[in-house]
Amino acid sequence: MNLTRRFGLGVAVAASLATIAAGLTPAVAQASAPGSSPAPSVTHYTGTPGVARLVPRTAPAIGAPSALRPRGARRLPSGHFSAAEAVPNAAAPAAAAAAGTTGSPLANFNGVSSRDSQFTNFELTFEPPDQGLCEGNGFVLEAVNSAYRFYSVTGTSLRGPFNINDLFNVGAKEFTSDPRCWFDASTQTWFASILFLNDTSTASAQLIAVRHNPSPLGLWTEYSIDTTDPGGNGCPCFADQPRIGIDRNNLYITADEFSILGPQFNGPEMWVIDKADLVAGVPSPRFTHFAHLTIDGQLTVAPQPALSTGNPNAEYLLSKLDFNGTGDHRIGVWAVTDRNQSAGEKPQLSSVVINSERYANPPPAPQRGAKSTLDSGDDRMQQTQFAGGTVWGELTTAVRPAGDNSVRAGGAWFQVKPRLGTTGITGASIVRQGYIASAGQYEIYPAVQPDAAGNAAVIFTLTGTTRFPSAAYAILRAGRGNFGPAVVAASGTGPYDPTATRWGDYSFAVPGGASDTAWLATEYMPPKSSQTTTGLANWGTRVVEVPLG
Repeated sequence: MNLTRRFGLGVAVAASLATIAAGLTPAVAQASAPGSSPAPSVTHYTGTPGVARLVPRTAPAIGAPSALRPRGARRLPSGHFSAAEAVPNAAAPAAAAAAGTTGSPLANFNGVSSRDSQFTNFELTFEPPDQGLCEGNGFVLEAVNSAYRFYSVTGTSLRGPFNINDLFNVGAKEFTSDPRCWFDASTQTWFASILFLNDTSTASAQLIAVRHNPSPLGLWTEYSIDTTDPGGNGCPCFADQPRIGIDRNNLYITADEFSILGPQFNGPEMWVIDKADLVAGVPSPRFTHFAHLTIDGQLTVAPQPALSTGNPNAEYLLSKLDFNGTGDHRIGVWAVTDRNQSAGEKPQLSSVVINSERYANPPPAPQRGAKSTLDSGDDRMQQTQFAGGTVWGELTTAVRPAGDNSVRAGGAWFQVKPRLGTTGITGASIVRQGYIASAGQYEIYPAVQPDAAGNAAVIFTLTGTTRFPSAAYAILRAGRGNFGPAVVAASGTGPYDPTATRWGDYSFAVPGGASDTAWLATEYMPPKSSQTTTGLANWGTRVVEVPLG
């Protein structure tokens, strides 16, 4: 499959993925039927130590990017909808009449837009936004491709928009993508991450920005981890679509290693970075690196590390197991133990495979007023959260909603209870799972935020033949079996640029810092005032806060 991220004025980047390493293509062995409980086989992985380096405060290069490169998540050969998939059937959403199933927004405002990105990037246009969102102490930071802003919790813009590279102390000519962020309440520290390629396409890095202060408004400390891997297959390489997780000990970043210029894929990797070092601003923070990760004996996309609240007994990660694009009914559950690197511990990584509900790559999503469709992506795990002793994850899937004879794009979600032993994870079980789907509608790129009591909110783009791409969410109450119906937070104002090719890659969800709420962000079609002046790649984002408890 040759799907690439467009960069600049709609210029496609040639980066065919049809010849990705053979380790991804073998057919999946027939798994046990959903609901059965075979003895799990545990896989253990060995990491290697390393140190990050400070990004020097020198005058960065100024000017428009000098090269065109794929932006955001590359797609694996299996990442497209096929009529041969085993498509799951969804039950109807939880009844809207149940008390409190909708949860009126506490905040609801336009976030960073395609016009902000155009304004801060020398009039170039980008797609899709790829959002990072974090909130704390009355501040909201939203970082996207390729701009960021600081807001108050009521939606007032405090600073910005700025070029996203400014946050990471690199120049405008360098290529960056896939920003994410987190406010760590326990240390009163802001963290952000992004992938980086130099302007000659010869080296890459994972960048980390840290602000140890209750306010994000001020100077940040920036770090770099070399991801070039000069000895790797097809390298120089880069770490695509970095995902972040965090707990009381470490910042966790996972990514998929690709050749910068070729199609080679070298598998998932993970960095376990000592959080105490980052908070203290030491020049060379310690990390442990795990490379070429496999699960069930095969390479797959990188697992999603959990953004953890509370004090989990391990850092947990979730991943899909649809190796060949025909759908699956298993997920991977991972654990990092021995996490205290400051005390001399060496992090250990282990994983198991468990049965789950079925999921499969989603079909493209139509939109009102256009023949063009939105790219629904693939069925990789979108985001992982740890709260109240369980791990939550979600992905976009092909699904047949209740009362609908057609296959749509919707969400599949999982609440998982892991089990630990003396050497790592020993097993896990599904607590609850279900689908996010509506008859006649497409619900793409979900992101879930739970609380410790078992309540949760999910945000996604809602679209269809009778609806412009809109920002919507749904609420799950503790003790109930599924999310309630979709609630539109902001209706789309028109169809997306018909010449554009990409949408989403991911939404974002984080817990409220001061109360039992969820902060949510997704892509939608904003008012004209927030769209690009050219009408190219004219997306917007919406930021919503909803109550959970």
